[in-house]
Amino acid sequence: MLLLATADQNRLLSALPAHERDHLAHYLEPVVLRSGDILCEAGTVPTHLYFPTSTVISILHLMENGSSSELVAVGNEGMVGIPLLMGGEATGARTVVQAAGHSHRLRAELMREALLHGGSAMPLLLRYTQAFMVQMAQNAICNRYHRIDQQLCRWLLQNFDRVGSAEVAITHGMLAAILGVRREGVSEAAARLQQAGAIGCRRGHLRMLDRGLLESMACDCYRAVQTEFSRLLPQAAGSRCAGKEARSWQ
Repeated sequence: MLLLATADQNRLLSALPAHERDHLAHYLEPVVLRSGDILCEAGTVPTHLYFPTSTVISILHLMENGSSSELVAVGNEGMVGIPLLMGGEATGARTVVQAAGHSHRLRAELMREALLHGGSAMPLLLRYTQAFMVQMAQNAICNRYHRIDQQLCRWLLQNFDRVGSAEVAITHGMLAAILGVRREGVSEAAARLQQAGAIGCRRGHLRMLDRGLLESMACDCYRAVQTEFSRLLPQAAGSRCAGKEARSWQ
């Protein structure tokens, strides 16, 4: 059940007052999501909102040639389904599960009904929407102006925070599709970070070895997004994963 005080609980929901969270919990459906599951295709109307707990969900922009680039990702800090709250209904991007895990989902009409009753949910979700838009804009700036190794640092830090772990299961090919760059560029950037001692690499996995070093090698986009989330959603701000990791990881 949602209300159990576990480390992987959705922080946006936990920021609601207890009585509102208790009411909403009756309608939340726990689901297990697999990596690669498509939750909503571009141009279609989502039927549910998702509140990740241990999964990470990517919102991807698809090009005419079939390539893609990640607009933004959502983990246990937030929610997927903003178009439903803003009245836009259909989404212009594909929503796909990046990292397998658990989530809660809520039928769209039930959320609309809950918002009509007032309370703290609407102001909270509006502040989250602003933070979400800031992150999406910052990602676009990062992907346009910063080096691939800086983009990779930013992405890794964000995702280490979301999964609450110092390890993420992902291939260089998947990272290239997410960042919208060549696979060779990702491999070269990962090799530089590994040589510096910031991360460890093995097939299909990346692990953080020194968080401080990784943050120092990142551009200011990561810190800008963290600052905005903390400003707009201080009660939902979560702790980051561990700082310095053992260097014996193979």
